[in-house]
Amino acid sequence: MYASSASSASGRRTSSSRAAPKRTGGAPGALAAGRVRWDRLGRAVMLCVLTALVYLYVSAGVHMLSTWRQSHHDKAVVAALAVEHTKLLQQRAQLGKQSTLEAEARQLGMQKRGEQQYVVTGLPDN
Repeated sequence: MYASSASSASGRRTSSSRAAPKRTGGAPGALAAGRVRWDRLGRAVMLCVLTALVYLYVSAGVHMLSTWRQSHHDKAVVAALAVEHTKLLQQRAQLGKQSTLEAEARQLGMQKRGEQQYVVTGLPDN
């Protein structure tokens, strides 16, 4: 008798612990609609966080790429300016010489003080 009452008591415990929750009137799906599905909400939040992280990584990568391209462009500009600077230094050195200064003045029709200027005419055409 003792064994049979123990089995019926354990049977009652398992059946009462598995009992469906009581519904308090209303639509058949009212109980399911009121509950929060934490697994779905967690997945949605994780998807939003993952999307934000992907956006941040992509925007950082795009920024790095544009910075890299800009640096290469700037290096090319600096190299071109260095070549132009070298040419200008050579031109400055050339124009600073007395002989160059005199030659440029002569081309403009200038003369030194005390110099007599001659105009030759009547030369045959070659």
